[in-house]
Amino acid sequence: MFSTSHSRARMLPATLLAAVLLTLTACSQEKTEAGTIIRPVKVVEIAQASDARTLNYSGAVRARVEMNLGFRINGKISERLVDIGDRVKAGELLARMDPADYGLAVQSARASLDAAERQVETTALARNRAERLFAKNVSSKAQLEQATLSYDQAVASRDSARSALDQAKNQVNYTDLKSDQNGIVTAVNADVGQVVGSGTPVVTVAVDGEKEVLIAIPEVDIAQFKPGKTVKASFWSDTSLTLQGQVREVAGSADPQSRTFAVRVSLPNDPKVLLGMTANIEASADSARQLIAIPLTALAKKDDQPIVWTVDRATETVHSRVVTVTDFTGDGVRVAEGLKPGDVVVSAGTQFMIEGLKVKLEGMAGKQSAAADAATLTR
Repeated sequence: MFSTSHSRARMLPATLLAAVLLTLTACSQEKTEAGTIIRPVKVVEIAQASDARTLNYSGAVRARVEMNLGFRINGKISERLVDIGDRVKAGELLARMDPADYGLAVQSARASLDAAERQVETTALARNRAERLFAKNVSSKAQLEQATLSYDQAVASRDSARSALDQAKNQVNYTDLKSDQNGIVTAVNADVGQVVGSGTPVVTVAVDGEKEVLIAIPEVDIAQFKPGKTVKASFWSDTSLTLQGQVREVAGSADPQSRTFAVRVSLPNDPKVLLGMTANIEASADSARQLIAIPLTALAKKDDQPIVWTVDRATETVHSRVVTVTDFTGDGVRVAEGLKPGDVVVSAGTQFMIEGLKVKLEGMAGKQSAAADAATLTR
């Protein structure tokens, strides 16, 4: 008798616990008269998509022409006279190389020229004498020809020595690196004490004049950018400044790393636009297929395929539908196939959905469209 009462006493807490869980479950879910569970859900309605969409890509303002300036000879940099951001004029000295070795080369070339000129004088005297002797029939014609040939060789050697001297003088001049045009120094690639080879970039100068914006376009949208296309340029530093740009150049091949195409957009000359500013390029595009944007929370997976849960208005039940995802945006995903205008999609709580589940719509979270904002790409 005691053991039976003791067993009932132990079963009582378990019974109370089950009753509490049942009460909580009843509070979290609604039931119909038949006992079917109805789960409240948030949804979005797919609106009618338009054929036009807007493309937005960001890039940096840069000069249309940039000069990578370097010495034309090899040597050690002895002086650098400019820094990044300095304005320079055509002919202004940017850097200097140690000219000692090239100065010695000039002296050697000058000495060689002097020797060549003395040789010309000597052979000229020998030729003149041979001509006089030949005129008096004292010497043979062969001797005259030999003297003339020696003189001609001496003249050629003198001309070669003169050219070598000019070349040596030029190399001394090449120890000074000067700017070819007016502009702004945008990069310094070598400093004092560094030994550089001929042609090695030392200073980069952005030439004054036309500016452009360089943007990277993925292959899915590159067909929308053609040379001459008009676009709108806005700037993060000045939201009130908007300029009309024009596509100047489209790369013929994609970058092997990013798989994007470089597109250059020319800008009109405006003093408010500075090099290095961040610009947003906005272009209109015709969509060959209508793309629909949905919240990221509406996307689920079933059998390794992306799906969404759609709501049947008539029966108020949910059903899975396979969709084709093109890419991800800042706050959602873009769907190319699987959805159409008028579809109602569950936007939250997809992990609780099962096929045919009864739901209660808590109110539309807003229509989702492939037009306007829903189809706008931001990079």
